[in-house]
Amino acid sequence: MSSSTQPGDVVRRLVRVGERQGLDVGSLLRRTGIRPGAARCEDVTLAQVAELTQELWILTGDELFGLGAPVPLGTFRLVLRSAIHVPDLEGALLRLAEASVTLPGVPPLRVSAVGALAEVEIDVSGLDDPDHLAAELLAALVHRLAGWLAGRRVGLRELRLPWPAPPYAADYEAVFGRHPVFGADRLALAFDRDLLRAPVIRNEEDLAGYLGDQPYVWLATRDYGSSVADRVRTILERGLRGRWPGPDDVSAQLNVSTQHLRRLLRAEGTSIGRIKEELLRDAALDGLRRGEESVEELARRLGFSEASAFRRAFRRWTGHPPGTFRAQARRPGTFRA
Repeated sequence: MSSSTQPGDVVRRLVRVGERQGLDVGSLLRRTGIRPGAARCEDVTLAQVAELTQELWILTGDELFGLGAPVPLGTFRLVLRSAIHVPDLEGALLRLAEASVTLPGVPPLRVSAVGALAEVEIDVSGLDDPDHLAAELLAALVHRLAGWLAGRRVGLRELRLPWPAPPYAADYEAVFGRHPVFGADRLALAFDRDLLRAPVIRNEEDLAGYLGDQPYVWLATRDYGSSVADRVRTILERGLRGRWPGPDDVSAQLNVSTQHLRRLLRAEGTSIGRIKEELLRDAALDGLRRGEESVEELARRLGFSEASAFRRAFRRWTGHPPGTFRAQARRPGTFRA
């Protein structure tokens, strides 16, 4: 699923799932601020798609939306926790495969290595999934999880999908980094076999934040570590949950000098400060859309010394004060910063 397609395409398929399950789709769209019939990418934000996905998870009580044998809420959380305490990516993927055999409703997953390639196959044949929503969600989960665990890009050598090319076929490459082979005999992702030895660099604290960002991270993120800026962003994201790593901390984790890291980022048209600003901006937008904190509480959580400093920064980022953005975000439709 996720950003392999435009947000409008995902919303349409989520709506069809809700209709099949007999849910009040109109009420769902109103709660998430999505205008009925929204089709263009600019009509829907990824945060709204994530919220709609969460609503469907809760209302169906199923992490695959009732599109197959029941997958109780919390199943994937349990699976991911089992995958964090292993030395390398191969061990993590094997944990996923073991869980798929023992946990109810989880489509079987198989890990194999032939020649120079490693392959993860997901058996989606048991799903009642005409729009391939659950199948795409599983493919995105495996691909993003692998990159996140290793903190580096897991470039796909092959992506095989067992359904005909949909109207949005070209969008798959934008997120998976590989145009799929459609009409394949199975769903499979293949990558360089050497990546199986990549160490798992995440800990329990990282996992808590990762789980707390679902499903937004699957929607918004491509393959982790595809550039130096991506790797820096991954490290800096920890600052949203505690102390912000400084330039020396970041460069030490990437095993380069601080000066060399600055040169690498400059070549990519960015900097540590700019990446941090982008993270703060996105977190501020998401916090205001959720509406669960006052502006003062949000400013404090994001590390601003006082609310006035946050208000100045938010106006610089968006051209609007936080109160105006929050008021607009609560109305049906999309406020575009």
